[in-house]
Amino acid sequence: MAKKVILDVDTGSDDAVAIIEALRCPDLEVVAICTVWGNLDVPYTTENTLRLVSSLGRKDIPVYMGCGTAMVKYLDGSRTPPVKENQPIIKDGKELHIHYQELEGLAPTDKKAEKMDAVSFYVNYLRASKEKVTLIPVGPLTNLGEAFSIAPDIADKVEEIVIMGGGDEIANVSCCAEANIWHDPEAAEIVARCGAPVLWIPLDATHSAALTIEDAKKLRELGTFAGDFAALMVEQRVEFESASIGGDKNNSAIHDALAVAAVIDRSVLTDVLTCNVHIGLKGFSEGETIIDRRCIPDKANCQFARRASKEKFLSMLCDYLGRE
Repeated sequence: MAKKVILDVDTGSDDAVAIIEALRCPDLEVVAICTVWGNLDVPYTTENTLRLVSSLGRKDIPVYMGCGTAMVKYLDGSRTPPVKENQPIIKDGKELHIHYQELEGLAPTDKKAEKMDAVSFYVNYLRASKEKVTLIPVGPLTNLGEAFSIAPDIADKVEEIVIMGGGDEIANVSCCAEANIWHDPEAAEIVARCGAPVLWIPLDATHSAALTIEDAKKLRELGTFAGDFAALMVEQRVEFESASIGGDKNNSAIHDALAVAAVIDRSVLTDVLTCNVHIGLKGFSEGETIIDRRCIPDKANCQFARRASKEKFLSMLCDYLGRE
């Protein structure tokens, strides 16, 4: 029997690959897709999601628009991004982005988001569900933070929450924080403490399975729309990161797709720590996934992936994206 899952996305280049992977895997039943702010404003993440499911011939999948900003973070004007203001990256007259407001290669669609908002959907659906559901949030955790605050009882209906976010040895938006968690640390702490089983897919794992331009060629050789589109996303990400970071960088972590892969087959993760994780809420630690490293730590509340098999990850993508 296929595993019921709900995706929570801020689509987004790597989100797009994750959505395709989930929809093409026969072992997953995508109940719904919820959108949230993050990579882009929520109207863009929602429209990109609607266009993608339509292009995949899956207009039957309901899409629920979610939150457009963090739960509380931006009520305090002192909490501003600690990121450097970089000059636009221009190549051959084109400004490069890792996430374009409108994902290339997707036609406009007449499909609309559902009238119900994502938070209300979570509360209503999970309370009514007769079986447990796996949640795969790969953007800021605002929708789930709101839902668990409104209805903490819904945690009993959750099989597992597989979060793409956080980092131990690797950070990106600040000196110690990953973007999804930094954007809404209060929501992340609520989800971490909700009582449902939690598996973190942090930057440590996703960077260990980064894809290259050569891997993108393998996806194109599949000869499917899904393979071609995923290859385009990989190529765009590598182009942007190579231009922004410099040096001989020739790969990009397709973060969100690894979270979906871990739901399909946990063995794609090669090093997983059972531990207690808190979220930093202020100062330099804001948004940090803090692992309790004391001799006698608090009781474990999650599993935290540290490494993944790039070879198995790519093989899984080729398998599922090769299916029409």
